[in-house]
Amino acid sequence: MQVSKKLVNSVPGCADDALAGLVACNPDIQLLQGHRVALRSDLENVRGRVALLSGGGSGHEPAHAGYIGKGMLTGVVAGAVFTSPAVGSILAAIRAVTQAGSAGTLLIVKNYTGDRLNFGLALEQARAEGAKVQMVVVGDDSAFTTQKKTGRRGLCGTVLIHKVAGALSEAGASLEEIVRKVTDVSKAMGTLGVSLSPCSVPGSGPTFQLAQDELELGLGIHGEAGVRRMKMALADEIVKTMLDHMSSSSNASRVALEPGASVVLVVNNLGGLSFLELGVVAGAAVRCLEDRGIRIARALVGTFMTALEMSGVSLTLLLADDALLRLIDADTTAVAWPNLARAPVTGRDRVRAAPEEGPKAEEPVPDGAPASKRGRLVLERVCSTLLGLQEELNELDRAAGDGDCGSTHARAARAIQEWLNSTPLPAQPSRILSTLARLLLEKMGGSSGALYGLFLTAAAQPLQSSSDPAAWAAAMDAGIKAMQQYGGAAPGDRTMLDSLCAAAKELHALRAPEANMLTVLDKAVQSAEAAAESTKNMEAGAGRASYISSARLELPDPGAIAAAAILRSVLEGLQSQSG
Repeated sequence: MQVSKKLVNSVPGCADDALAGLVACNPDIQLLQGHRVALRSDLENVRGRVALLSGGGSGHEPAHAGYIGKGMLTGVVAGAVFTSPAVGSILAAIRAVTQAGSAGTLLIVKNYTGDRLNFGLALEQARAEGAKVQMVVVGDDSAFTTQKKTGRRGLCGTVLIHKVAGALSEAGASLEEIVRKVTDVSKAMGTLGVSLSPCSVPGSGPTFQLAQDELELGLGIHGEAGVRRMKMALADEIVKTMLDHMSSSSNASRVALEPGASVVLVVNNLGGLSFLELGVVAGAAVRCLEDRGIRIARALVGTFMTALEMSGVSLTLLLADDALLRLIDADTTAVAWPNLARAPVTGRDRVRAAPEEGPKAEEPVPDGAPASKRGRLVLERVCSTLLGLQEELNELDRAAGDGDCGSTHARAARAIQEWLNSTPLPAQPSRILSTLARLLLEKMGGSSGALYGLFLTAAAQPLQSSSDPAAWAAAMDAGIKAMQQYGGAAPGDRTMLDSLCAAAKELHALRAPEANMLTVLDKAVQSAEAAAESTKNMEAGAGRASYISSARLELPDPGAIAAAAILRSVLEGLQSQSG
């Protein structure tokens, strides 16, 4: 078994080091000497209020220590990774808050056997010493459709219990009142997770295996198996499957998602999911719930309770009335609680209309004129070329970039094709270039989109008053000057500028009165292609490739290849019309 790499000092001490690091960066939290216990630094302010203690195995960060603070937890007892904390440390935490003058202590425990046993034993010992202590066991798992003897597992919904209990404690509620309220809240809540990859405990290997095309539905937060494995699908389909499972009438632990219901939604990163994917899932969840007639009263999106580095997400739904929302909205100083918008969320009618473009100059030549037809044929040839080069450019880009140069140019080609199929092409060259610039800036993306946008915007200027061959040479120079000014690259830096500058030198011949446009352009294309090929011998001076050792740059620059190919397509498009 291959042991997973972890940034730790030692496997046995990683939980202590992680907790110490959190405390070192947060002056509102302190450690309890001799124990893996974190407490509020202003423990004296708990006097007369109910103290709230939670905890469990490490590896679920920011749970639980991230939720220590005014309006949430008083303290946390941490175990080793995925291991229940020691009874002695739990008892020490109870003693600490009792001696601080709390009006009783509530232990908030996730429903796992080890946690129930260890916290329960500490509770009994504390009561024997005269402390006023109660315990609530949170089980919010909606994965299993039949009742289990051990009950529902405690998952991310526990964080909402921390928040509700903390708000009640801060408002002066009694221990008995808090127990009643959070018990009711726990019954109105459900959580379901889905994983794309396993997690791995420090010093060990992955907790389970998933095929490349599989995902696990309904897993626990320690890498326990879920209820079934599924084939990978679109995010919308996965989210719908999750919500269907959570609300199914055949599910004994269902959340009653009836039309008109109001819910708090938590979209929780299980540790290894990218923010991009988290946003996709959050949007899908909001839309899916709204399609069912559910009101999303509050939405929390982020990392709240992880399973180490597991690539996955869990959804928590809490049925909430206005009184419960006031507790969710109550202030807290806990560092892991998000700056939550105290208002319902929606996926509808949240798009602001873009301002209209300013007035355009009158088009002196009608659409459909010969110049317009030539431009269309040239652009069609360019698009066809870029689409055909997609994989080749991607492969070249993998050596020095992120492997998407071909995809980026193909995206531009498809956007141009869509434009050509939907709109008459202007006859004035400056208008064509200006429109192309706006289109690529909006649709192409990345640095290439910005650079082409700069080039075309600047190149359009010399063509406003004339479109003779000399003006096209001036347009090329203007475009290159803009790219150099804002992009920071120069010839010899292994970029598209190498191709463009080589072509521009040849195009200066167009300023001669009797210059043949196609002959000059043919020489320009040959120079651009030679310059593009020569970039494989250059050390990159700009772009992502500049961070790569020159010894690893054995292929020509994909941007330079693409620019030369575009020029070749322009030449071929014009030649096909002149013959």
